[in-house]
Amino acid sequence: MKATFTQTIGNIPYLDTLEKAQLMETTNRFPFLSNSYYLSLIDWSDPNDPLRRLIIPSRQEAEPWGREDASNEKSYTRLPGLQHKYPTTVLLLVSNQCGGLCRYCFRKRIFSTSPEEVLDDLPAARNYIDTHKEITNVLLTGGDPLMLPTYHLEMILAHIAPINHIRIIRIGSKIPAFNPYRIIDDPALVDLFARYARNGKMIYIITHFDHPKEITPAAATAIELLRKTGVVLVNQTPLIRGINDHPAILAQLFRELSFIGISPYYLFQCRPALGNKTYAVPVEEGYKIFEQAKSTVSGLAKRARFVMSHSTGKIEIVGKTPEHTYFKYHRAANDKDSGRFMIFKCNPNAYWFDDYDEIVYDYPIDQPYRLYGPD
Repeated sequence: MKATFTQTIGNIPYLDTLEKAQLMETTNRFPFLSNSYYLSLIDWSDPNDPLRRLIIPSRQEAEPWGREDASNEKSYTRLPGLQHKYPTTVLLLVSNQCGGLCRYCFRKRIFSTSPEEVLDDLPAARNYIDTHKEITNVLLTGGDPLMLPTYHLEMILAHIAPINHIRIIRIGSKIPAFNPYRIIDDPALVDLFARYARNGKMIYIITHFDHPKEITPAAATAIELLRKTGVVLVNQTPLIRGINDHPAILAQLFRELSFIGISPYYLFQCRPALGNKTYAVPVEEGYKIFEQAKSTVSGLAKRARFVMSHSTGKIEIVGKTPEHTYFKYHRAANDKDSGRFMIFKCNPNAYWFDDYDEIVYDYPIDQPYRLYGPD
């Protein structure tokens, strides 16, 4: 099945003329993109359909809130398209194309104002990685790497995989949800993953299923094809208002993922990017939703951690009492913050770590053990 793309709200027959005109004002600032497969999953008779909310623009995106680069990725960019935030991991922005544009995307800038952030010098990226022996993980992201032609993706893997100190290659993709036929109808892509999964490197595919409705029979077939290649599959999703912000829905998502062989990996706090206020859930409300969801699923379905990708590192929300909220650096950009545990006075209106200012307890780990060798 070939999914056809649509980049214009006016081409969607299920919206009336007035709604199209109103939403085109939003897309003048934040572009729209979807495809025929994904649009077919929407119940157009339901104005609150979660997949409709995920892909169709909202007038509320015009509400002033957030920053263009919410996690300050620019400060960790070493080459155009190469970010090095954590010592052992390099991130490569290999594409500025997606199977659809999630309305809450934290990197929407690369689809509109900053396409130059995408990697355009693969040999330079390889040289950077080759000379930084502490790097063991390479994450391919974007955009979506699986939007690249298979031969282009193979070229990237051929540059990265031979580097001796690279042990893991991660590929972040929403294609299994947006258009599973990209995988089903391309045996060369499946063969590519099978070859690289057998060459001594671990290949992880980080899927991006946000709602149980995305786990269709076609999506399950695509996942099974990937599993047979030997790649490891895990899933990450942000917590998004109107999509998966109910414990029963989030639990069903975790459960269904485990049924098709995908481990829940991260539940992300929605980043305070431009246009995202209408999609964000306060941190403490999100923690309650997360814990209630986990309480109803098996151990295999409750592996996810609730984190936020802050400019200073990945901060896990680990607990809450009526008075206090507990945080820990799951991974820190600066070694001195590794394992740091913090207790703040509760703030039910906090959407991000920066919204907490009344700290009660701060315990740093003075001398973190360095697994990745000397500088």
